[in-house]
Amino acid sequence: MTTTLNILPLSDWFPGLNQPLLIAGPCSAECEEQVVETAHGIAKIGKIQILRLGIWKPRSRPGTFEGAGDEALQWLKRVKTETGLLTAVEVATAVHVEKAVAAGIDVLWVGARTTSNPFSVEQIAQALLGINIPVLVKNPVNPDLELWIGALERFNRAGIVKLAAVHRGFYPYERSRLRNIPKWELAIDLKSKFPNLPIICDPSHIAGNASLVPEIAQKALNLSMDGLMIEVHRNPFLAFSDAKQQISPLQLEIMLNELVFRSTSSQNVEFIDKLEQLRDKIDSIDQQMIELLAQRMRIVEEIGEYKKNNNVSVFQLRRWENILKSRIDCGKRLGLDDEYIKDLLQLVHKESIRKQADILNRKDKLSAE
Repeated sequence: MTTTLNILPLSDWFPGLNQPLLIAGPCSAECEEQVVETAHGIAKIGKIQILRLGIWKPRSRPGTFEGAGDEALQWLKRVKTETGLLTAVEVATAVHVEKAVAAGIDVLWVGARTTSNPFSVEQIAQALLGINIPVLVKNPVNPDLELWIGALERFNRAGIVKLAAVHRGFYPYERSRLRNIPKWELAIDLKSKFPNLPIICDPSHIAGNASLVPEIAQKALNLSMDGLMIEVHRNPFLAFSDAKQQISPLQLEIMLNELVFRSTSSQNVEFIDKLEQLRDKIDSIDQQMIELLAQRMRIVEEIGEYKKNNNVSVFQLRRWENILKSRIDCGKRLGLDDEYIKDLLQLVHKESIRKQADILNRKDKLSAE
């Protein structure tokens, strides 16, 4: 199913909005002093346009801190008056939308858990009918691109044209040094499908550790993402939620000064000519790779026929183990990453198994007839 999204560029969201879009603020509102002090620290940096703040926090287990609630909306009014920052809060229900809009909140975002539930997304979208407010949609907890797209479509059909996606990573099934696996390819795929859709990275939730936030932020900028959404607390060690991944306003300032903000293109003629030459080489190599893969698959089919004629099963464990070891060793010698080679081999091997299985199944089907 193909679709388009009617979306305004970030530059049309608010007068004078800079790009890339920089959003920062505490994971959750704890008290008025914490919110206001953090906001002033962020505003002092001079590069942040929007203060983010969780006031209704959907937690995994009851009894944990779930934000200050409705009262915090008044604190954000004070923040806007004193700092001039725009404000953004997470909404998970239609009631949240009503309260946030009534309080003059500038931007709403939908969290990963909510994005995962089309019923909740639809209810929030219906509550936004006729309301001209930017909405940021975080990716669902699991790497389901269609679910993410579906949520974006629901808001767009409700008339939300100031719409952006937030890449915050996906829940890992295995232990990782990061809290959430980035799976950058999904964000890239989303951008490929909707080139006009702004994609903002949430390096805090991907990292899960304050020390890794700059690394993830730089990676996102290198991939031409349209902004960053960073968790910042006046004193992260005392934060009521997500303490490990939040940074202080001072750490944020240092990070922003050290990040390299690159343009998506260049008008330098020499650069363009050199880039085209290098891309031509890549195109040629890609063509050769595809031709070699096709040649490999033809041999795979020959092997499948040979196994069929000799009544031998498709999968050979020892052979597969030898392939993995020898190819990974070869990749190492050529400076290639182990996991990259392994992932590539598994993809090729999966197709090889499918082709051979089809050949054996054809024989079984003919025998049955």
